[in-house]
Amino acid sequence: MKYTQLGRTGLKVSRIVLGTMNFGPQTDEAGSHAIMNAALDAGINFFDTANVYGWGENKGRTERIIGSWFGRNSGRRDKVVLATKVYGNMAPDGNVWPNHDRLSAVNIRRAVEASLQRLNTDYIDLYQFHHVDRRTPFEEIWQAIDVLVQQGKILYAGSSNFPGYKIAQANETAARRGMLGLVSEQCLYNLAERRAEMEVIPAAQEYGLGVIPWSPLHGGLLGGVLKKEAEGVRRAQGRSADALADTSVRRQVQAYEDLLAKHGLAPGEVALAWLLTRPGVTGPIVGPRTAEQLDSALRAVELELPDEVLTELDAVFPGPGPSPEAFAW
Repeated sequence: MKYTQLGRTGLKVSRIVLGTMNFGPQTDEAGSHAIMNAALDAGINFFDTANVYGWGENKGRTERIIGSWFGRNSGRRDKVVLATKVYGNMAPDGNVWPNHDRLSAVNIRRAVEASLQRLNTDYIDLYQFHHVDRRTPFEEIWQAIDVLVQQGKILYAGSSNFPGYKIAQANETAARRGMLGLVSEQCLYNLAERRAEMEVIPAAQEYGLGVIPWSPLHGGLLGGVLKKEAEGVRRAQGRSADALADTSVRRQVQAYEDLLAKHGLAPGEVALAWLLTRPGVTGPIVGPRTAEQLDSALRAVELELPDEVLTELDAVFPGPGPSPEAFAW
């Protein structure tokens, strides 16, 4: 495994991030524990989750699965950089109660305590804001975070799904308070979805945030979906199925798969390896449902893409270019 610093911090993390969103809804507890064991054995030390994972009536289940894994071996917690998120409504029994969502100081305090209990830990390494909260000022958000840092309950704060101007706003407010501010941004970023290159990634680089791309295969679109469909292995679902409804996207994906077939490369591994070449990227989040999918992600870390392939990938999936040139002169 290869490692890098998380943004401008001294924290060393693996270049592949283990995403746990499938733990519970897709993979049972035993299977989830097996994947975490394999990830840790392979050197992956960065685990990402969220308080709402498990979804619906089962929200919080994913954190509990991770917590039970920690409880089975007291030495595991010190080996893992643990990240979770706050924003979604966590009121019990399917209720939607006021002050049980978003980023108010009262909800942040409540959500941290609940996550600590579910995760079976005394502290969270990286506490991430799962979405922007346009109703709560950053002065209030940072006041709550400052208290939790002083209490030792969280160590770093990060964002997820933030636009560039909110990254700037958050960190300028933190600087005025003498705080470290955001150290990471978790955003949708992959070969097929490169709009983050316009402003989100430049803002993250300017403020020293590590970029953690989610959905690196764009819901399976970049994992050889057309070949799998043709072979009857698996039909496109969700994000990839929606994208393939556009005939121009289907032609683009076919060109991508044809290009990699010419070079004898696996599409899913190339999609991850490409992200690892991008400026500012700490590591993509992979959400394996099986140990075999984890093995594929691990191979991507060692895959060195030739300049010829990188140029050809840019031709198939051209990025928007930087802001403002992407939409102005």
